[in-house]
Amino acid sequence: MRESPHDHETHLQPPLPPTPPSSSLLIHLCRPTPWLRLSPISPCHLRSCCDLLMAVWVCKQRSDSRTRALSVRDDEEGHLICRSGDVLQERYEIVNTLGEGTFGRVMQCIDHRRGGAHIALKIIKNVEKYKEAARLEINVLEKINEKDPDNKFLCVQMYDWFDYHGHMCISFELLALSTFDFLKENNYLPYSIGQVRHMAYQICLAVKCKSCSSHLYLRELKREERTVKSTAVRVVDFGSATFDHEHHSTIVSTRHYRAPEVILELGWSHPCDVWSIGCILFEYYLGFTLFQTHDNREHLAMMERILGPVPSRMIRKTRKQKYFYRGRLDWDESSSAGKYVRENCKPLRRYLLSEAEEHHQLFDLIESMLEYEPSKRLMLADSLKHPFFEGGGVGEASGSKSWEGNRDISR
Repeated sequence: MRESPHDHETHLQPPLPPTPPSSSLLIHLCRPTPWLRLSPISPCHLRSCCDLLMAVWVCKQRSDSRTRALSVRDDEEGHLICRSGDVLQERYEIVNTLGEGTFGRVMQCIDHRRGGAHIALKIIKNVEKYKEAARLEINVLEKINEKDPDNKFLCVQMYDWFDYHGHMCISFELLALSTFDFLKENNYLPYSIGQVRHMAYQICLAVKCKSCSSHLYLRELKREERTVKSTAVRVVDFGSATFDHEHHSTIVSTRHYRAPEVILELGWSHPCDVWSIGCILFEYYLGFTLFQTHDNREHLAMMERILGPVPSRMIRKTRKQKYFYRGRLDWDESSSAGKYVRENCKPLRRYLLSEAEEHHQLFDLIESMLEYEPSKRLMLADSLKHPFFEGGGVGEASGSKSWEGNRDISR
């Protein structure tokens, strides 16, 4: 049974901002954030299996940083100083560090109130802006738990959360590698078409349900090659999710997955997530990023090289007229940047690895997701009915085998 904050009536929790029940949640997929699920295994086999997953749990007591215990210390960057064997809240025994980021650290822990289960604990830096961001993420995760109590829609499960001497902490189910990190560890060898199909269906289902239904917005190589044991995934990291009624910042999502309406500051909503998913599916299929750039003008030039001209309506409406001249992208193809785009980008269909029908169906799906005009972009509810998913979207990808090499995903 899922543990509820209300099971600990004596524990005080930091207040979270209210969320109107009718609000929709904008997910803002900023990179390949889905994570591979672990197969059901004994906790003793969970060592070193995951990478950078987050975690949340219930507050046992609220501590003011001015009354911190002498044994609780932070480093100069604001990270909580802790090590293997330390126990937080007389409950969470730290096993090892899974990852570190700007926000804080993620630790693998044994939860002694969950029968010794291994969980992932996200410990936020004792820095106010990161603590506030964590409160917003908790708000989103609580809404997801409320709308999807049986966890049917493939979003990471938040178990609990608490404030530990000024550090917001969140405990999550323990997952395996992110789909991006598996790709990276596998020398950027792409996933098979069957694996892409299975992961794509799950991502579309998860994001669609959070934005609508839940009312929350072998090639021969002389190197080791791995294959995922399971392509079941969870969507994680809701730190930048935004409700409909909330302020929409000008810039959202990581550069490479950023939709044209965001770059052109035309306003954005759910369709920007569909664009991001299209970029992610391309990356699964090819093993590299579709738009590898850090500059807006170059990004637009890449879009035109791959997808065709930016629509004139979008050019007329944007405030970013500095990128255009006489209704066309102001771009010098003879420059070094122009040469880079020519040599590294080509029309989308020329990236096909096979002429088989299922490969063309995937690219038809990606093209529909990478439609410039948000109003014309494929809706996620319709994506689930796409021919690419017929007969193979819901079940596990066929032909999956255990990882080859020295490391198994379940260890």
